[in-house]
Amino acid sequence: MTVDIDKLRELLDVLNEKDIAEFEHEDEKVRLRIVRGHVVSPTAYAVAAPVASPATLASASPVPAKAGDAASSEATGDTVDITSPFVGTFYRAPSPEAPAFVEKGSVVRPGQTLCIVEAMKLMNEIEADCSGTVVEIFVQSGKAVEFGQKLFRIQKA
Repeated sequence: MTVDIDKLRELLDVLNEKDIAEFEHEDEKVRLRIVRGHVVSPTAYAVAAPVASPATLASASPVPAKAGDAASSEATGDTVDITSPFVGTFYRAPSPEAPAFVEKGSVVRPGQTLCIVEAMKLMNEIEADCSGTVVEIFVQSGKAVEFGQKLFRIQKA
């Protein structure tokens, strides 16, 4: 899945200009839902996710592995890497005072929120692709992430 950032910016500008609070679009490749608001909560977020299997978001990371961590930095057939679908700021919790959505060792199910990536003032929930256990968290909360950058590794159940 690729998102044309220029078209997305144009869409966001129109939604902002017309003061549209909620927008949803779906086609054979992309499902996009935007809910505007200033409060981050489970009901105020934007989601961009492929309609096809979310596992297509898992890809190799452009971020180099840490020295001495080669064995654990590669996904195997039993693990899935969750990557960022766009450039933004990574948040492990819905607010600074709230607990993280997941921790290393957390058991997750498909569709469960793992984190939020803020992109262009929109909070985008990133969800688990499969059932399993979080075995690695690659990014610290509040840090910038790139398109395709690994966020989590999940050991499939």
